[in-house]
Amino acid sequence: MKLHFYKYQGTGNDFIMIDNRNLSFPKTNISLINKLCDRRFGIGADGLILLEPSNKQDFKMVYFNADGNEGSMCGNGGRCLVAFAKQLGIITYKTTFDAVDGLHYATIENNIVSLKMIDVTEIEIAKEYTFLNTGSPHHISFCKNISTINVKEVGSKIRYGAPYFEEGTNVNFVEQLTNNSFKVRTYERGVEDETLACGTGVTAVAIAANKTNITNSNTIKIEVLGGNLEVSFEKKNTSYTNVFLKGPAQFVFEGNITI
Repeated sequence: MKLHFYKYQGTGNDFIMIDNRNLSFPKTNISLINKLCDRRFGIGADGLILLEPSNKQDFKMVYFNADGNEGSMCGNGGRCLVAFAKQLGIITYKTTFDAVDGLHYATIENNIVSLKMIDVTEIEIAKEYTFLNTGSPHHISFCKNISTINVKEVGSKIRYGAPYFEEGTNVNFVEQLTNNSFKVRTYERGVEDETLACGTGVTAVAIAANKTNITNSNTIKIEVLGGNLEVSFEKKNTSYTNVFLKGPAQFVFEGNITI
């Protein structure tokens, strides 16, 4: 069986995109998804995303981590899926779609996608880290000289350690550059390595920086290994709402692979 696929990337976060509106993709086949994402024996990607039909919205997003398991929300993946939907002619410049964490509104113009993320109301602030869920769980550590950190080694210890254990968490190391700009490196669960970017991660970093009074800005610029992203939000009492993740989403190539 030949599978037609598309490859997209958003600030270096890369994804295999499948038009699954006919629901023919074998999405319970974990080993197949893992092999397709493998960078040596498959297409290679941080994750695989199915574009499926939705009863009430423009489409549905189904996201799989590179290990083959269905994952939680992926911000950069969502942005890339919006660009994919435009390429397929499903949308023009705006959309609302279904995802595992609910509905997402987005706009696209000149390959720049602005994606509305979920509201955040619960934020845990500890002495050495901040933890919150932006569609995926994120542990955030504000540090100095993050370029010297072994993100895979340190991140994996935190990812599986207390209080996260089996469920695990994504781990972000953050360095402040200016009042409203930060540099971020992320260890992603499911990929089990550092990635060039993480959309839910930079969203969590921006909110955490504001919540802990590291910045008073509500528009945060984030530098990741794969480029630059922007997060904006409104703070209402203890809640963060109208949260938007903005950045490039680009088509790379398409092809066929025998599965």
